[in-house]
Amino acid sequence: QMELEALRSIYEGDLCFRELSPVSFQYRIGENGDPKAFLIEVSWPETYPQTAPVISMDAFFNNTISSAIKQSILDKLMVEVEANLGTAMTYTLFEYAKDNKEVFMENQPVNTVTSVSNSISIGTPDVPTSKKKEKKEQLSKTQKRKLADKTDNKGELPRGWNWVDVIK
Repeated sequence: QMELEALRSIYEGDLCFRELSPVSFQYRIGENGDPKAFLIEVSWPETYPQTAPVISMDAFFNNTISSAIKQSILDKLMVEVEANLGTAMTYTLFEYAKDNKEVFMENQPVNTVTSVSNSISIGTPDVPTSKKKEKKEQLSKTQKRKLADKTDNKGELPRGWNWVDVIK
């Protein structure tokens, strides 16, 4: 199949693209971790491209997207399908979805995902901070404060911090 070869060469090394089978493909629109990213799956029936490919958004990846949004994305993609019947259109559909990602997802509330991403960002920096803490733990708060007042942010004492003030 010509189109299969074309897709494989176009999307070679593209982490968003997955070939589920020689007639079924997934493409992730949007970066990993993007709350507005979504996944579309295109499958070819035997009579494709004379007949429309099957486009699905049932992937688990899309489970935070409201069904209304999924339906509107599928509707828009089907308009593209109609316009391209008879031609190899999988690439066209993926690129169309990429180009229109913001429009597709403009009504998708992002708050469903924020709780997840927040906990991730809180959880990750634990490792470096705990190491830093161990070293400085010996200082009391007042010592730390005095140190912080004297030092600049690099922990170096600013020039002249111990000069005697003659003007007094």
